[in-house]
Amino acid sequence: MKQLEGGGTKQDLARYRLEIASNDVKSAEILKEAGDYRGANNRTYYAIFHAINAVHALDEKAYRRHRDAIGNFNKDYVKTGIFPRELGRKISKIEEIRHASDYDDFYIAVKEETEEAVVTAKEFITEMKSYIAKRIKEDE
Repeated sequence: MKQLEGGGTKQDLARYRLEIASNDVKSAEILKEAGDYRGANNRTYYAIFHAINAVHALDEKAYRRHRDAIGNFNKDYVKTGIFPRELGRKISKIEEIRHASDYDDFYIAVKEETEEAVVTAKEFITEMKSYIAKRIKEDE
């Protein structure tokens, strides 16, 4: 396996980014239970973002901007049929919720929407973990 600049392999990087994504979901759940729906929405978005970057790591791709990472994920993995189109729609919805939560002064985050976002992030990470495990096995 090829080593990356930091010393690990692309598989190591993918696993590490999945770990970060999992931690973000745990944080989202804690924030949701505390009634901090805005904060939970932020963490669900970042959970998905880190999981996307975990997949990109396997192809040794990195993006500076969030929209580039998400856009290329949709182009390379959703539009090609590797992942279902519904997944792309869910990413967009979580992104909109996070943007509103973080930047719209008068946005009121609600429990139901946040609960749905947390469930979506968990499902997304589970799907990415499965895909990454399969890819790693194929690469061995």
